[in-house]
Amino acid sequence: MATSKEYIDFVCEQIEGIGDISTKKMFGEYMVYINDKPLLTVCDNTVFVKKVPELATVMANAAELSELMAGADCGFPYEGAKEQYILDIENRELAEKLLPLVAELTPLPKPKKKKT
Repeated sequence: MATSKEYIDFVCEQIEGIGDISTKKMFGEYMVYINDKPLLTVCDNTVFVKKVPELATVMANAAELSELMAGADCGFPYEGAKEQYILDIENRELAEKLLPLVAELTPLPKPKKKKT
């Protein structure tokens, strides 16, 4: 089952104000970008966020964050993907704390080379 347009609109509403939000549809599913960084994968109406190991060691408030994500379910957004956290997108407080931290540790995508 592919992610519905209504669900991706709901996800964007939930994270409104965290940064500049854009989405890109890929194979019936979506990638959500915040400030041009790919932070969320939305597959089958489920929001996934990468497990960023640096969160535990780099961020000053990692203890608080690890507590927040300690009970989070994990899953695979699609076959062949690495395991990711399943984000309770209805928990706006969690999203407001988590996404800026993940954004700090996520690099901007490399620009695509132009075909010659």
